[in-house]
Amino acid sequence: MTDLDICCEHKPSPAKLEVLGVDHWAVWKKGVAEFPWSYDQTETCYILRGRFTVTPAGGEPQTFARGDLITFPAGLSCTWKVLEPVEKHYRLG
Repeated sequence: MTDLDICCEHKPSPAKLEVLGVDHWAVWKKGVAEFPWSYDQTETCYILRGRFTVTPAGGEPQTFARGDLITFPAGLSCTWKVLEPVEKHYRLG
């Protein structure tokens, strides 16, 4: 594992989501699209719906979907490919 690895927990418990306060995080929505993205700070997000692939620069694509709790590290450059419209809760920092 490196400092730029994406961490994903599939189907975290409702108790964990409550402790994190996920329901109070901002919401982001995006339709089917492909775009480059860089994270200048760590982002933690919980996927409410949709499916997408994130390919880190020089890395292998990873696919995420509803029920995933994901941490994208600061400094990560990647390409997002939204396969099905996405809605997620997210927190920066």
